Amino acid sequence: MQQGNEDSSPDRTEQLKAAQVVLQKGDFAKGLSLAEQILAAAPADGDALYIAAVACRYLQKFDDAQAYLARLHSAMPEFGRAWQEAGHLARARGDSASALTAFRRATQFNPSLTASWKALAELARGAGGAAEAAMAEEQLARLADLPPHLLAVTNHVHEGRLAAAEEICRAWLQRHPKDTEGMRLLADIGMRMGILDDAEFLLESAVEFEPDNIRLRLDYMQVLRRRQKFEAAREQAERLHSGDPQNPLFASHLAIESMQTSDFDRAFALFDEVLAKVPNDPATLTSKGHALKTTGKQDDAVASYRAAIAAKPDHGDAWYALANLKTWAFEDGEITAMRAQLERPDLAFMDRVHLSFALAKGLEDRREYEESFRHYETGNELKRRQARYDADVMTRELQAQAEHCTPGLFARHAGCGHDAPDPIFILGLPRAGSTLLEQILASHSQVDGTLELPNILALAHKLRGRKAGQSRYPQVLHDLGPEQLEQFGREFIENTRIHRQGAPFFIDKMPNNFRHIGLIHLILPNAKIIDARRAPMDCCFSGFKQLFAEGQEFTYGLSQVGQYYADYVQLMDHWDAVLPGKVLRVEHEDVLDDPEGQIRRMLDYLGLPFEEACLQFHKTERAVRTASSEQVRRPINRAGQDAWKPFEPWLGPLKDALGKLAP
Repeated sequence: MQQGNEDSSPDRTEQLKAAQVVLQKGDFAKGLSLAEQILAAAPADGDALYIAAVACRYLQKFDDAQAYLARLHSAMPEFGRAWQEAGHLARARGDSASALTAFRRATQFNPSLTASWKALAELARGAGGAAEAAMAEEQLARLADLPPHLLAVTNHVHEGRLAAAEEICRAWLQRHPKDTEGMRLLADIGMRMGILDDAEFLLESAVEFEPDNIRLRLDYMQVLRRRQKFEAAREQAERLHSGDPQNPLFASHLAIESMQTSDFDRAFALFDEVLAKVPNDPATLTSKGHALKTTGKQDDAVASYRAAIAAKPDHGDAWYALANLKTWAFEDGEITAMRAQLERPDLAFMDRVHLSFALAKGLEDRREYEESFRHYETGNELKRRQARYDADVMTRELQAQAEHCTPGLFARHAGCGHDAPDPIFILGLPRAGSTLLEQILASHSQVDGTLELPNILALAHKLRGRKAGQSRYPQVLHDLGPEQLEQFGREFIENTRIHRQGAPFFIDKMPNNFRHIGLIHLILPNAKIIDARRAPMDCCFSGFKQLFAEGQEFTYGLSQVGQYYADYVQLMDHWDAVLPGKVLRVEHEDVLDDPEGQIRRMLDYLGLPFEEACLQFHKTERAVRTASSEQVRRPINRAGQDAWKPFEPWLGPLKDALGKLAP
């Protein structure tokens, strides 16, 4: 168990080993004493809290065990073994209902816990839940058939030890190269580590070996979607659905993949088909709401989200979806309902996160700023614990770009790369106005809007190499030859073609690409790059208020987002120095002040004639999948400008991190 530990020093490691040894020997008092010594120095140490809870249960100090578990749940809310221990404790206290709930959570967060599945089967059958008991027994049988090495891999994965899991899994596959479960597990590790190309290859191969394995196809579909190969993901969904048209799970997956390929009519028909079989299913109602929102049908989206909440009042995803409409406000009863849900001690982790952000937005709209900030901070704190983001590590990564991407590098590779002029990269920080710029430019007849494409980030990840802690990127850029640079650029053009509609130019608006402008220039020297920049306090606080699906972990703390913004400005200054004239900077506030002037400036930079449609961008009908989808369907306005000022009393850490950039 590595998550949640504050100290990995040799002394702590030896203390933990000693505590585990005496616990296994049955000396629970000694184990508790050793755990308490660690906790005196590191109160949130997950390993020590777990050992202390186990020791107290065996010592029948049930209240103390419960207190240690409460601290452990707070530090590591998705640690399956902690919930398993909560189940054991509840059974020891004779509370079967609480034990059943705890074992359900344990198996949710770590499906390799055989003791939890066994207890779940016993308790569910005793409570009259024959179907749940049968499912638990089926999972127990599957785990029993799993080779011990792969069971260990599964356990490592779900406790956050990805490096150990990968090492064991690779060793297993060297001896059993066609073991599809091993391939599936290694692909899962790859997806968690962001190595999506390898995960795709593994799952594609596994499906060829075992074409009727539904779990493999579902995982293969997931990695294809994450790689934004939406047509290929839809083909997998079509295959599953055609094989069992009455299965609501398959219909739901096909609906989602149809939505991703912009076949919204098919998506809506499938969502309705699922709801006819599983009435009021909250997940389906929420997904349908997302599709309605994407197509601009806000009133219908609201109705679908509200139906999901009516079916499951703690369904945080739907609550946050309402808040994330940005242009919509909660009613009094909904504010009361969210407060009531957040009072529940048994609220699931992600439901608590979603509801915290949603209630914060609702209170902000009501100008109840102090309580609003408290809920924003709570939601962000929960995500910080989960993310394991290190701001100083990111600072060093960005500094490495400036260190290695030198004038000499670009001079040596002058004339290299793929000569396609097609891509327009809009980058910067999220919530800086990039969706607005994309909507404006995608309204031009010669420009396709696409998505936040992952291709550049995936290439950078590939160039890092595999040796843990020894990234070869960006210094490896000095070693690439002309053929490699041309190949990487050509592959980018080919792999992104699926997102285009036939215009000569297309937009990639992945904000994090600002980290890789050197790489972009080397492989696509004729690409255009627009830096979407927004005033520091507005940009950072807007990011802090936004719950991102993935990839923006720096936003979950005021000091972290401020440090990231300062690092971004410093790196952009470097790109301006070594690639003068390469990047066009567009200030969001300038667009608000003079939209036509800034639009003409962007089009001049791109070499495109002015078109009135760009000025009337809010009338352009296209699917918009970012958090700003409703905002860009309205004329330019200043609704988000200076939104941080009412929260200023609590924004000291942000100002400190921004330094001279703060107002």
